[in-house]
Amino acid sequence: MLKRDFIEAMLREDVGRGDLYARIEPAKPIRAYILAKSDGVFAGAEYIDEAAKMYDLSLRWMTQDGAAFVVGDRLLEIAGDSHTIMAMERSLLDIALHASSIATLTAQYVQALEGTGVTLLDTRKTRPLLRTFEKYAVRCGGGLNHRMGLDDCLMLKDTHLKTIDDLDAYMVEVRRKIPFTAKVEIECETLEMAQKAMAAGAEIVMCDNMSPEATRTVVAYRDAHYPHVLLEASGNVTLETIETIARTGVDAISSGSIIHQATWIDLSMRVEG
Repeated sequence: MLKRDFIEAMLREDVGRGDLYARIEPAKPIRAYILAKSDGVFAGAEYIDEAAKMYDLSLRWMTQDGAAFVVGDRLLEIAGDSHTIMAMERSLLDIALHASSIATLTAQYVQALEGTGVTLLDTRKTRPLLRTFEKYAVRCGGGLNHRMGLDDCLMLKDTHLKTIDDLDAYMVEVRRKIPFTAKVEIECETLEMAQKAMAAGAEIVMCDNMSPEATRTVVAYRDAHYPHVLLEASGNVTLETIETIARTGVDAISSGSIIHQATWIDLSMRVEG
């Protein structure tokens, strides 16, 4: 969803037929600011900037996407008329809260990978219609995006593989029918399946829910026979396990939890008058 459409939809949901506050007295110029009430990593500036352009607000940023903040920091000062700021208060805060919470957890996972050379990826486990927004927040936290949808990479999961009788023949058809630039990733749970996937021509092999020991055997096989193939590990990824997984030698680790397990941080808006 485009930023403008996203912001308009948020305001339609919240303002409805009109903010009752605005009925009482004329608008007047005010200043407000967003205050950090917990530590975190900020995300949401791109969307808030777009909202400010749409609704004639003046912003002065004291932070930026991807920057760490601590309790008590002023993150943003906002100037505009009272009706507009009051109508947009919750939407602006929700943008910052949702995105910054994902960025904050993502940054913790990225920090756990420091020194390993392994890339942190997100997944398609996103809230309906919020995929672009949530994946943007992952980037703010230092992670990279996996595929955005079914149209930019052919990923054959265990469910797909149940429908394919001859993987080699299927892959011949794949190369005739998907875009030249699109990669093929195959999900594997065993060394034998990983060997078949590499032989069939997969550019990426996912070691799905494998133990570290099993993953290391796949890495060794890849290094010896198919060094161009990228290896991704997924499944049972937590802050406690991610470094052990990374030390197996995979190229990337994907985790849905950096989005769906993110706990909201605490931000609030204050009005100065």
